[in-house]
Amino acid sequence: MSTASLLRKTLTGSTLALSLLAASVHAQTINLSYNGAPDADKNAVHVFATNLKSLVEEKTDGELELKLYPNSMLGEEQERMEQVISAPSLNIASFAGMAPIVPEVYVSATPFMFDGFDEARRFFDEGQYWQQVQQLFSERTNGAEILAVVEEGGFLAFTNDKRPITSPDDFEGLRFRAMDPSQVALYEAFGASGTPIPWTEVYMALRTGVADGQMNPPMYILLGSLQEVQKYLTLANIQYSDQFLVANGQLLASLSEDERTALMAAVKEANAQARQDNQSQVESRITSLEEQGMEVIRPSKADIDAFRTKGQPAYLEWLKTQDIAPGLIDAAMKDAGISS
Repeated sequence: MSTASLLRKTLTGSTLALSLLAASVHAQTINLSYNGAPDADKNAVHVFATNLKSLVEEKTDGELELKLYPNSMLGEEQERMEQVISAPSLNIASFAGMAPIVPEVYVSATPFMFDGFDEARRFFDEGQYWQQVQQLFSERTNGAEILAVVEEGGFLAFTNDKRPITSPDDFEGLRFRAMDPSQVALYEAFGASGTPIPWTEVYMALRTGVADGQMNPPMYILLGSLQEVQKYLTLANIQYSDQFLVANGQLLASLSEDERTALMAAVKEANAQARQDNQSQVESRITSLEEQGMEVIRPSKADIDAFRTKGQPAYLEWLKTQDIAPGLIDAAMKDAGISS
């Protein structure tokens, strides 16, 4: 080999090595934390997270990489929210993480607000109320942003191990696990009692009789193996089950225009994929619970109307005690097509 050929080969190899080194230095790793196991069959949030990881890395040619932390590996709800506010990262938060900052989010959990997926998605994708909540959140968190509303398994259903629930009167005297104070208010409206219990303790609370029942979408019932300690499942479409993708403000500000555009496109596409996947599995999850011994109750329209008539006004009264601007509640009711 001539000296010139050797020199050209050496320069080519050096250029390639420098290019790879520059790419590895330039690549930015972003932590994404969330609840639940890394199980695509049981955890809709994990489906969203894995889709988002692939799409972000694809759309940025590897300039942005997501590192997933499922199962609350980086801490419980409020701890993870503190992290995403203070450090460049992403977090998928439940109401327990969101409400201490924006209690206004409770308005979106008004029971029996939506008839189905289309109405719920339109409420968040197009409604004025949700735009105002996003703005309030950003103002209170040094510029952090809510990038997406992530479905976590459909609509909440009631479960218990005492008797079938077909009407509000069937709640009388039962004790329910509540996720937060808003659920306590709903149970009390029906004549039951509610006690806040962390998700990690729900199975044992139901097994030992600390609580008779709880409410969650079918996906979470399977995820927590609650069918082992609950007999009756009432599909009342109580609330749209969702979590919230939050991005740190400094992280977003540090991105180039192209990176920000790619990230938002990836979020939108991942959410569309997750919604389709989630909705397609609702009935199969209910069937699975039924096959494992749960008695499934499908309330009639008249039954649902009875639940709504008793539960919704009581919940709206509770909202008024939470220092939420009445105008924001009115905006949400208007977006949902409800007369307040």
